[in-house]
Amino acid sequence: MPDHQNSASLKRFQRRIFQIVVAIAAIICIGCVGYMTFAGYPLFEAVYMALTTITTIGYGEVLPLGRAGRIFNMFYIAIGVATVLVAFGVLTQAMIELELSGYFPKRRRRRMIDNLQSHFIVCGYGRVGRSASEELKKAGVPILVIDRNEERAERALHAGLLAVAADSTRDEVLRDAGIDRARGLIAALATDADNTYLILSAKALNPLLPVATRVSEEESERKLRRAGADVVFAPYTITGQRLSQSLLKSHVNEFIDFTTGNDMSLDIRIEQVQVAQRSEYVSKSLRQAQLRSELGIIVLAIRKVSGQMIFNPPAEAEIGAGDHLIVMGQPSQLRRLEELLEEKAA
Repeated sequence: MPDHQNSASLKRFQRRIFQIVVAIAAIICIGCVGYMTFAGYPLFEAVYMALTTITTIGYGEVLPLGRAGRIFNMFYIAIGVATVLVAFGVLTQAMIELELSGYFPKRRRRRMIDNLQSHFIVCGYGRVGRSASEELKKAGVPILVIDRNEERAERALHAGLLAVAADSTRDEVLRDAGIDRARGLIAALATDADNTYLILSAKALNPLLPVATRVSEEESERKLRRAGADVVFAPYTITGQRLSQSLLKSHVNEFIDFTTGNDMSLDIRIEQVQVAQRSEYVSKSLRQAQLRSELGIIVLAIRKVSGQMIFNPPAEAEIGAGDHLIVMGQPSQLRRLEELLEEKAA
């Protein structure tokens, strides 16, 4: 539901609360005046008697009421109790309407978004955005989906993702999504123009944020890179390449499916793992680290902090702080490697 509708629901709820408070306050005032006039009660005793009467606590008369006071009390009990019951019904109805308007769920999601750290923002929940979200979900990383279409945002919610219906090209939406705390952004909007505008906005708010995007037209790739996209994918080109490779080099294609998680028959993955600054593996060679013999991990490449990529590194290759190891192994082996690379040296 759009924010302005939620705001209207909240205002109606607040207006009804105000009306309930005014009605109960008026009944208490009437009771005070009545008990002071017909029973001769002092102010404090009159207030106390009015409260015990409308709340049906029934402690009894604090002072003798007299005939006139008791006649007033009979009418006051009927009016006061009826007012409280009506107020309770109105309050219950108002809370149900507020819940049905989606106010409380959206408020809970807002708190969850505010608590996100190192999350990925997926803008657009079409075919590309949905596929990207599923992969991120499998990796167990926090995700926030933003789509201006409310139905698609609802589909993301039903898929177990944190999602909001909003225009991701707007700066305030990206700020609310915690772009300053995000780990990366995927621009998967419908058009290249929208993706370009989104990337410009995202990079203006967080220049260091890694951004990956899809491109529909080949001539748009250069514009997207100029806008700040770090990675640009052409879905149709990639699909065509994979289709041809599946026939020309079927075993290579099968191996890629195994290692990227598209085929679950062989539980092997390729991952990148960063070496912590104070890891015990810092300044050790691959031979000394013995990753293959002890963990069953194969090191395919090392990306140095300088940006240099060493493919098929030799046994003498040194592991440095901040380096990324491109490794292959089973998920349990990869998790153990991550733990070891994060452990501090003794």
